[in-house]
Amino acid sequence: MRILAIDHGLARCGAAISDPTETVVRPLAVVEPPDPRSVAGLVAEHEVDLVVVGLPIGLSGESGEQAAAARTFRDEVAALVEIPVETYDERLTTLMAARTARSGAEAAEDSIAAAHLLESFIASRARPGGERDENQA
Repeated sequence: MRILAIDHGLARCGAAISDPTETVVRPLAVVEPPDPRSVAGLVAEHEVDLVVVGLPIGLSGESGEQAAAARTFRDEVAALVEIPVETYDERLTTLMAARTARSGAEAAEDSIAAAHLLESFIASRARPGGERDENQA
């Protein structure tokens, strides 16, 4: 399954994609400004099977305005594509992206964050009882 991860932001969205075996994750160019139609274009271009939008939950577990904006963005993307669009907790991905960028990565930091989000999402699906998205029953 090819998965597209989006690190939603108010100015731009980082993007990353997995290979069909969910083994390799690579950052894509940022989506600037954040536009659901551009994300739908990535879905078509890369033949994506699932979109995961990062959900910014605070370390305390609370969600605020940014999480509400991410949920709205998820819904807007979902209205444009015929595949599942989920959210996934993106805690600490920005910090991880900053570390990766400092170690010499060449991709945009927002897309590196999306790559870390996607790696975490894929790993959670591989674990028995892995974390579930807020949209799943």
